[in-house]
Amino acid sequence: MTTYPHMLAPLDLGFTTLKNRVLMGSMHTGLEETKDWNRVAEFYAERARGGVALIVTGGMAPSMEGGVFPGAAGLFTEQDITNHRVVTDRVHEAGGKIAMQILHAGRYAYGPNCVSASAIKSPISPFPPKELDEEGIEKQIQDFVTATVRAREAGYDGVEIMGSEGYFLNQFICSHVNKRTDRWGGSYENRIRLPIEVVRRCREAVGEDFIIIYRLSMIDLVPNGSTHEEVVQLAQEIEKAGATIINTGIGWHEARIPTIATSVPRRAFAWVTKKLMGKVGIPVITSNRINTPEVAEEVLAEGCADMISMARPFLADSDFVNKAANGKAAHIAPCIGCNQACLDHTFGGKLTSCLVNPRACHETELPILATSDVKSIAIVGAGPAGLATAMTAAQRGHKVTLIDRSDKLGGQLNVAKQIPGKEEFWGLVDWYEAMIAELEIEVRLNTEATAELLAGYDEVVIATGIVPRDPGIPGQDRPEVLSYLDVLRDKKPVGKRVAVIGAGGIGFDVSEFLVHEGESLTENLPEWMVEWGVSDPAEHRGGLAPEGPQPHAPARQVTLMQRKAKALGKGLGKTTGWIHRAALKMKNVEMIGGVNYERIDDDGLHISFGEARENPRVIAVDNVVICAGQLPDRTLADALEAEGVTCHVIGGADVAAELDAKRAINQGTRLAATF
Repeated sequence: MTTYPHMLAPLDLGFTTLKNRVLMGSMHTGLEETKDWNRVAEFYAERARGGVALIVTGGMAPSMEGGVFPGAAGLFTEQDITNHRVVTDRVHEAGGKIAMQILHAGRYAYGPNCVSASAIKSPISPFPPKELDEEGIEKQIQDFVTATVRAREAGYDGVEIMGSEGYFLNQFICSHVNKRTDRWGGSYENRIRLPIEVVRRCREAVGEDFIIIYRLSMIDLVPNGSTHEEVVQLAQEIEKAGATIINTGIGWHEARIPTIATSVPRRAFAWVTKKLMGKVGIPVITSNRINTPEVAEEVLAEGCADMISMARPFLADSDFVNKAANGKAAHIAPCIGCNQACLDHTFGGKLTSCLVNPRACHETELPILATSDVKSIAIVGAGPAGLATAMTAAQRGHKVTLIDRSDKLGGQLNVAKQIPGKEEFWGLVDWYEAMIAELEIEVRLNTEATAELLAGYDEVVIATGIVPRDPGIPGQDRPEVLSYLDVLRDKKPVGKRVAVIGAGGIGFDVSEFLVHEGESLTENLPEWMVEWGVSDPAEHRGGLAPEGPQPHAPARQVTLMQRKAKALGKGLGKTTGWIHRAALKMKNVEMIGGVNYERIDDDGLHISFGEARENPRVIAVDNVVICAGQLPDRTLADALEAEGVTCHVIGGADVAAELDAKRAINQGTRLAATF
């Protein structure tokens, strides 16, 4: 009997059967825009081979004005249909099914030709949309129909019509954007006319034996969003219009509530989908922060949905379903919800990948092939760079020895996992430990590497990480002055008034650690909802609590500072930085830029401002925590090079610009692929 009977059960759609209850949710990767169709095909086919029942592509524009940016991919020509045939054929050969998402961005389209229900500019785009007239609305409907027909011609098993996340159809549904007074606006019946008409006309165009998924916003998390009663009404009308499945969308992109970042509790919104169960007769899918087979099984067993959508977990591990089915769940590379190589890349105009799995979206460019020339490889440092190198080299068949002076694997990951909201890093370290054991890599902990110890290996890799930078502040040797490692790794006691020096990622993490006490809200969904002001849409429109966010009192009074005279947190992740800034503001953390650190004495931390060192101020504190950056730990590398030993230097030992696990893992993986 399988460990995951609900997740692995087939789902009968009438005209076709899905082999299990796992959908690979839509992600815009940028692959289609490369026009390398073999590369696109291999990305999706690898996930199909990994056992997922149904794949949904990244959003394909139904029209030029509806693309998320100028030049966004879509099925506009016969050649486009031919190109997409390469993808669908490859997925079908791999035993999978694939649906094309039709994504009309509306006022979220990053271009001057964007259109919407009303001419109201989005807060996340500089371009005001044109308000569509009757003829313009008809064109958009026909564009959805044409895209659906072309998807069928291109060999897709279905389409997903994007009606959530604040995109075009969602903009008509909610009075947050729709201010019209004609038949497409005003009453709720009028505002939902457009998505119903789109689904109805698409069904008429392709017949009954084609999957049509409608992505419905279950909770908008914006003012004037839909109520639960309205969501149910729309779902029932969408079913009547001919949808095969209803998928869950959570929150508009402009919502000021996190929905998929790592600090969001797992399965945080499954309860919203559960409220729709039994109200419609077609399968319902739930989504967001479901990243392990255990969580997926729980959600299905509790009747929250008929099917699970996971997107980023299939970047982290294309073989997710097969590993779960074969009793290898501990070997599933975990999605840690960091957004660093997926959403941050997407919104930065880069090709998507994955911090945990650099091969994601680079399958054809970064193959991990068995070696015909087995080498002995010594890797010094068991942090992210060293672990990635060791695993990849061992997977290729090399004989690997991993050496670290610490008593445990993980390096700086063991520091990161102490931060409230970064609990997923525990699972990442557990996965590395499981894989190192599975690959039978020799591990030597509590071992100081020397030139003598490393003699005789064919390849030597130095991944010794970083050392904290010395900021050179008079008085920093006082007992009340701590480093971030003292606080996070060594758990030294910290008083109630704290100054944090350095406002990079580590400074923000330390501040987050200091203002919290007791259970992390990431582990407590009801308390997390109170903190961020999330309510039940059955009680409050759009799922926004009328009293707004109700943050818990901070455990300490924290002042966060940096030398640069600009807003703090500018260098944080593109899609998560706002969350970190908002979280600290809710905890009354004072953030100060443009600071000179004069000295630390009995009175506290003395600071001034500007080149003229003006406006001196004393911050009375119990402790000062220094997070003033890092330098590469090249001690061993330099010693080896001085003795003429050739070595490869990677990770923080190579470049110590913040603690960058994404770069470290990518660098280690790519190095091992060359051995």
